[in-house]
Amino acid sequence: MPSTYEPISTQTLGSDIATVTFSSIPQTYTDLVLVSNLKHSYVGSAVVQINGLQFNSDTATNYSTTYIQGNGTAASSSRGTSNPGFTIYSSMASATSFMSQTFHIFNYTNATTYKTILFRSGNADDAGYGAVASVGLWRATPAAITRIDFVATSTYVWKTGSTFTLYGIKAA
Repeated sequence: MPSTYEPISTQTLGSDIATVTFSSIPQTYTDLVLVSNLKHSYVGSAVVQINGLQFNSDTATNYSTTYIQGNGTAASSSRGTSNPGFTIYSSMASATSFMSQTFHIFNYTNATTYKTILFRSGNADDAGYGAVASVGLWRATPAAITRIDFVATSTYVWKTGSTFTLYGIKAA
């Protein structure tokens, strides 16, 4: 990672679980970057909602997501509003495949503005869509982000060996 990225916390899963939590996030950086290299329990070519990113334990419908995805042959886009988390769609062709995801969370300490998120995902072994780009907005009462939950949907889980690292971006 660039020298401006400071690792805050890394979690490597020793068992299958549905939620990865980063809590007590220090308020000493300008932005956050969450990087995951994960497997989930869904295997198939259909594109399904696999997870949501939630802030400060907010499970209300305060999140919007707009995304575009493609596989080199076809592309699609969609928008979701009033969701209980920033939603991610994916497919996984193989139970041994890993998917890389990067979330940029801007201005996370500001308690007077909504929070914007940029997301990228890639999976070379993806049967559905191997590349995804999204933008999201958390529209709850403005607050600094002190907790992030990376939540699998009720149907799926994060698989053993998945890694999640939260970085703080140092001020320039």
